[in-house]
Amino acid sequence: MNISIYPRSSGVQLHVTSLPDGRLGRSAFAFVDWLADAGQSWWQVLPLGPPDRMASPYRARSAFAAWRNLLGDPAAPVAPAEAAAFRERQAFWIGDWERVAGARAVNDQVRFGREWSALRAHAAKRGVRLIGDVPIYVAANSADHRLHPELFLEGLVAGAPPDAYSAVGQLWGNPLYDWPAHQRRRYAWWVERLRRTFELFDVARLDHFRGFVACWAVPADARDAYPGHWRRGPGRALFDAARRELGELSLFAEDLGVITERVIELRRELRMPGMAVLQFAFGEEPLTEHQLHSHEPDCVAYTGTHDHDTVLGWWNTLPVSERVRARSLAAAESVEEEEPNWLMIRLLMSSPAHVTIVQLQDVLGLGSEARMNVPGRATGNWSWRLGPAQLTSEHARRLRAATAQSGRLAPVDVTAPVSPADIRCDQRHGRRG
Repeated sequence: MNISIYPRSSGVQLHVTSLPDGRLGRSAFAFVDWLADAGQSWWQVLPLGPPDRMASPYRARSAFAAWRNLLGDPAAPVAPAEAAAFRERQAFWIGDWERVAGARAVNDQVRFGREWSALRAHAAKRGVRLIGDVPIYVAANSADHRLHPELFLEGLVAGAPPDAYSAVGQLWGNPLYDWPAHQRRRYAWWVERLRRTFELFDVARLDHFRGFVACWAVPADARDAYPGHWRRGPGRALFDAARRELGELSLFAEDLGVITERVIELRRELRMPGMAVLQFAFGEEPLTEHQLHSHEPDCVAYTGTHDHDTVLGWWNTLPVSERVRARSLAAAESVEEEEPNWLMIRLLMSSPAHVTIVQLQDVLGLGSEARMNVPGRATGNWSWRLGPAQLTSEHARRLRAATAQSGRLAPVDVTAPVSPADIRCDQRHGRRG
C-alpha cells in the first residue's frame, strides 16, 4: 500500500518508548484504541532496533533486530519449533544478531514478532495503519558493520556539510556504504532490510533520502565535518533492485534540509512522496516549499517531527509578526483556535497533503520540556514518556472533531476478516474479538 494513494487522512507520531510503560502490551493496545476513537488512520513510530547508550533509535545495534526492552512479556515461553521456523524465515540476518546479542537473541525476536503481530492485527481492525522509520545509516560497531565490513568504506564517516546552522557542519560518525560493493551483490543487504521493514509496517519513512543521491563524506579522523566532500550514492539502482524482489515499495522520503534538483528528480522518478513541515513555513526565513499552498497532495505533512521542538515550545520563540501571520492564514482557512498547538494542528489539517501527522505532545499542548530530540545534543534526548492518565477521551474527541472538519476521517473497514489467532491475541490483552 502506497501512502500517496491512501484517502485523505491523519495520524499521530509517538514512539513505543514514549508509551506510559515504554513497551508493547496493554498500553500499546490502549493507544491504538485511543487513536481509533480520535479518528486517526496512522500511528508513526521511530526505529525499533536496540538503541545506543544514549538511547538513540537511529544508532541501533542492528538494522534488522527489534529491541528486547520493547517486549511486554520478555519471559514468554518459546517452543524450539518456533525458534527454528524463525531462523529459517530470517536466515539472512538472525545469525549475525545472535553472534552479537547472545543465546537469547532468537527467542527475543520470536517474542517480538508475536507481540508486534498481535498489535498490528488489532490496529488493522480499528482502522489504524503503522508507519515505520528506516534510518539510512547503521551505527558504528553495529552487528551489520562489524560482521559485514565489506559493505562499508574505510577511512570515511557520515556527516552534514556546513550550513546556516553550523559553520563546521555536523559530524555524525556513521560508517558509509561502499555502494559499488552493494551493487556487485545486487543490493541484497538493502533488499532484505526493506523486506524486514514491510514485514513490520504498512508504510515506512526513508530517512535522509538525499543521501541516496550524494552523501557528505568526512575523513574518519576529522574533528568536525568541515573537511568533508560530496560522494555519489546509488541513485535509483537500489530501488529498482528492491522493486524487482519486493514489488511496489511503500515508502515516503524524508527530503528535508538542503535538497538539490537531482534529489527532487529521483524522488519523482520513484513516485515516492516527500515531506513538508509546517514549522518551516514560519520564522525569520520561512521556506516556500513548506508553505501550505506549496504542499503536494502526495506529500506527508507534519506540524513538526521528533527532531523539532513541540509546537508550543516553537511558538514561544516565534516573532510576534509571524504569530500574527499564522493566525491570519488560519483565519483564511476558517480555523479559529486560541491555543497555538490546536491552531497549528488544524491549520496543518487544512493542507492539500493526503496525509498529515502530528506529534502527540502537540495534541497535549506540551512545551519544550517534552521535546523528543535536539539534533547535535549528545545527552538528554529520547526520554519523554506519556503519563498514565495524561491522554484523555477529551483529547480524542477534540482531535476527532478537527479530523472530521478537515475531511480526514476515514471509515473503519468492519468487514475485514479476523482470524481466530487475532482474537486469541486480543483476549490475552484483556479484549474480546
